[in-house]
Amino acid sequence: MSYSVKEIFLTLQGEGANSGRPAVFCRFSGCNLWSGREEDRSSAICQFCDTSFVGMDGQNGGRFSGAADLVAKIASIWGDGAEDRFVVLTGGEPMLQADDSLVQELKRNGFTVAIETNGTIPIDVDFDWVCVSPKAGTKLAVTRGNELKLVYPQFNIDPSAYLHLDFQSFYLQPMDSEHIQEAIKAVVNYCLENPKWRLSFQMHKAIGID
Repeated sequence: MSYSVKEIFLTLQGEGANSGRPAVFCRFSGCNLWSGREEDRSSAICQFCDTSFVGMDGQNGGRFSGAADLVAKIASIWGDGAEDRFVVLTGGEPMLQADDSLVQELKRNGFTVAIETNGTIPIDVDFDWVCVSPKAGTKLAVTRGNELKLVYPQFNIDPSAYLHLDFQSFYLQPMDSEHIQEAIKAVVNYCLENPKWRLSFQMHKAIGID
């Protein structure tokens, strides 16, 4: 299988339970909830996405001929150190492309493998860390994992509807828009009133890194 990748880069994880951890981000092209083109945003299922995932023209992006080819690129970006290797498969929607061959090759190269998914596509791959970010108007096919990270507020979404799911931790993340201050206030208040939820803040944006 070949893989279409928008970009691959070394950074610090900026959100959720792994905030601050060095990671290689592998961002796959394509999503099942939005084309990624601005002219389609108003009719998309997910209308608030702040990520560019169209094409293969980002940093280290391209079409990779197979798992070994892609993992070699990811390993080269991590560098020589073999300790605490961590890769985050993201998108777009990574489950459109991520498969067992890729994950097993990453593990053979010493990586802990995380995925950030909208949860609408069933996972049949043995990831080390699963983060699901639900979107309004969708049905979750992934109902267990390490963290559920809900961008908030979203129209017609009640966070309490997710608490019966089998996740280790639950995060609310303020929606990044022109109303960000109102969103932060809403998230803080909700977490204070509902202590099972924790605040996730986009640290990478606050400190100016990718």
